[in-house]
Amino acid sequence: MSLVEHAPVLAIAVPLMAAFTLPIINRLGKNIRDAWIILSLGLTEYIILLLTRDVVSDGIRVYVLGAKSPGVTLPLTDFIPIRIILEVDAFSAFITTASVSIALLVAVYSLQFMRKYGSLDKYYGLLLLLTAAMIGLVFTGDLFSMFVFLELLSISSAALIAFHIHRGESLEAAFKYMVVSSVGALMVLFAVGFLYSQYNILNIAALADVIEYTFLDKVALTLLVAAFAMKCGAVPLHMWTPDAYGEAPAPVSSVLVVASQAALYALFRISFTLFGGLPLIEIIAWFIILLGVLSMFIGVTMAIHQSDIQRLMAYHAISQTGYMLLGIGVGLAVIQNPVALNSFGVKAMEGGIFHIINHALYKGLLFLTAGALIYRTGTKDLNGMGGLARRMPLTTIFFLIGALAIAGFPPFNGFASKLMIYESVFRFNPLLSVIAMLVSILTLASFMKVFHSAFMGPELKEYEGVREVPKTMLVAMMVLAALILLFGLLPDKIVEWLINPAAWALIDRLKYVGGVL
Repeated sequence: MSLVEHAPVLAIAVPLMAAFTLPIINRLGKNIRDAWIILSLGLTEYIILLLTRDVVSDGIRVYVLGAKSPGVTLPLTDFIPIRIILEVDAFSAFITTASVSIALLVAVYSLQFMRKYGSLDKYYGLLLLLTAAMIGLVFTGDLFSMFVFLELLSISSAALIAFHIHRGESLEAAFKYMVVSSVGALMVLFAVGFLYSQYNILNIAALADVIEYTFLDKVALTLLVAAFAMKCGAVPLHMWTPDAYGEAPAPVSSVLVVASQAALYALFRISFTLFGGLPLIEIIAWFIILLGVLSMFIGVTMAIHQSDIQRLMAYHAISQTGYMLLGIGVGLAVIQNPVALNSFGVKAMEGGIFHIINHALYKGLLFLTAGALIYRTGTKDLNGMGGLARRMPLTTIFFLIGALAIAGFPPFNGFASKLMIYESVFRFNPLLSVIAMLVSILTLASFMKVFHSAFMGPELKEYEGVREVPKTMLVAMMVLAALILLFGLLPDKIVEWLINPAAWALIDRLKYVGGVL
């Protein structure tokens, strides 16, 4: 049996095993522990890349746990699937590729950034656990497993947010995140209960095949959409995001970005695959579009006046999530209109999906550059920085690349995905496209303020001895900067190889259903 055949379960098992064996490995020394972490995440990345290539070229891969052969036809009892199933298509493989890539680079960055802290075996263990939870949430083929992985993601994220346990603000941020996560998890559990009570099925594909869109089904849809919108930090359910991103260690904030995108995946999977055939799905689509517009505008306007560099970037993370909701929401709004779908709906979805990975790259880079500033200056206050470009030239260049990418400047990756969203959304509703362009202008203004405050101006006396950050931190930032340029210079190839298959994997719900049944 090939590695690819077992790749879906191995992608979850490798980081999970690494997390639980880490306390033992830690006793062998710090260097061995660090090598174990990088090796584990590197192997996970390799497995995900193999799996992505497989599903993009050959279609959906189904893995049935407990079956004699992982890819066999489902064991059925009265036509009801009874085993835990992992189902990977081009969209889920795409999301996990972005998530694991950021987790690996964050681990490399953390080797030096986190060295001054104690209990690093717990920190890395939680990072590995969070990675396994993200992969499981995206790969699972049934609703209850989705709930379980969502809880695992929430617990590990809350613990990482509270890393600076001596700070009251960190504990408050973690507590707020736990409360919001618990409410969201209860909503998901109630929705799962409503669906299971009617159909006696938990498998998403099997449910999509028999769902009758009753009143209880619509209640379940409302609960699921609200819960996952809350978890991805969309306005007005964003109350946890600034505190969590702002108080967590900077590399953790980068991982929280892709963790929120795993929740975004769940939102889109439920909306398209499970409820895509609902006659009134356009109402949900407009709700998602509205969340996107509110997130874009409120996020950027709240970011402009922030002086805490991590909180500023947290609000921008909210704003950028709005672009993804807008693009994919437009695709959902016209999914039952083949003419509009082929005319501009698919392109809107491609723009939204492309923006997911672009956001992971440039927002990950921006949080890491913020971490570099904090690492050398000891402060998150932009008003207490100045003239650092002279002392930290590489960090300055990396920050500029991330800032221009998030503002949508060519030839960086943010320009490519935003242009696709502008053009396609304009054909759906010109006003929405104008708002999206206005938000990009405000984003540029905000980051020029950050650049001027931190890197330009007179050099402060207390920073005369500041030097560039260590090599492992620079390597992580350099890789992200290179990927931003690569995706910006070759957008057509990226769309052809990755984005278009991912978009059609969402649109073609019958293919996902047929992969199981």
